[in-house]
Amino acid sequence: MESAIILLDNEQIDDAVSLTYYSMYNMLTALLRKTGIKCENHMRSIIILKELFNLDNYKILSAKTERVDKQYYVDFKVTREQVEKMIEEAKEFNSLLYSFIEKMTSKEVSKYRDELNKSLNE
Repeated sequence: MESAIILLDNEQIDDAVSLTYYSMYNMLTALLRKTGIKCENHMRSIIILKELFNLDNYKILSAKTERVDKQYYVDFKVTREQVEKMIEEAKEFNSLLYSFIEKMTSKEVSKYRDELNKSLNE
């Protein structure tokens, strides 16, 4: 997140988009790892956030879309204001997940793992 802000401050707007998304994705990965879940598919991880943990995935989904657009489409343009908003949303998202991880008990970790295993076996 700090790197995204530094890039934005130095007018590297496109690169700030990618790092903002990856700060969110890395926080999501931390949540999954805390519960013993290894998922390397970005979209599936985002779905698990909503379906298993019942947490809003809109912000990370939007950030992912922006990152994909920036990376794969040459005519993609983003404004400084849009990236500033994206960074603020990423800070909120990361804070939410950090707090969620910190408060999670070992009993809850087991519950989430069991719920995922059950849904995979259905």
